[in-house]
Amino acid sequence: MKIAISGKGGVGKTTIMAMLAHYLNQEGRDVLVIDADPSPHMAQSIGVENVDRIVPIADMKELLVERSGKTEGSSFYNLNPQIDDLLADFIVERNGIKLMVLGAIQTGDKGCACPENTVLKRMLTRLLLSPTQVVLLDMEAGVEHLGRGTIAGVDRLLVVVIPSKSSVRTALKVKKLAEDVGIANIAFVGNLVQDAEDEAFLTEALGQAPIAFFPDAAGVRKTERAGQPIINAAAEVAAATEALAARLLAG
Repeated sequence: MKIAISGKGGVGKTTIMAMLAHYLNQEGRDVLVIDADPSPHMAQSIGVENVDRIVPIADMKELLVERSGKTEGSSFYNLNPQIDDLLADFIVERNGIKLMVLGAIQTGDKGCACPENTVLKRMLTRLLLSPTQVVLLDMEAGVEHLGRGTIAGVDRLLVVVIPSKSSVRTALKVKKLAEDVGIANIAFVGNLVQDAEDEAFLTEALGQAPIAFFPDAAGVRKTERAGQPIINAAAEVAAATEALAARLLAG
């Protein structure tokens, strides 16, 4: 099972993915989380120690260029780079949850980073094709990754949305772009929901009910502000996490 998560920045994608990873691991699943956000926070969320020492693979420019086979002064590079050893070398484990901090290529004013992107996308493809694990992919905010076709091939895309018009607009745009790149199984997940009025607002604005509603839990905020693993507050959102997992495992 391969699940990606997206949505507007600040809606709680990483929190929900961390809670889902924790729950599935507790249920005996082999869980691999791929943090593909330009500002990765999943390591802290699941309790990995010394997170400052983790360098996202996307930031290892020399390694990526080397694996791409691109040479100085040449515009040619290998479209099928060797990455099998990287898959093993850059996975860390904490509390039974495996994590790979992939990051995302930042081109900025440096132009195209095509060779590096080729290596990253091949790594992502190999991981997403693994038949033995539950793979959870924490994507960058917004919709750009869908335009690049980064997550095509996942079994399901979860779009996290909070009870606000701007979040709904982004969520609907993500859904449209996901459909355009061939992702058929798309679902919304409500977060920071305070009451039935918020649930009704999201259901009406989205044109369908989210498959789970996560509460606006003070314990989650306090845990994050204290610099503690988000999963320490799992009890605060246990019912919502269980409901989400049940829907996903049911297919």
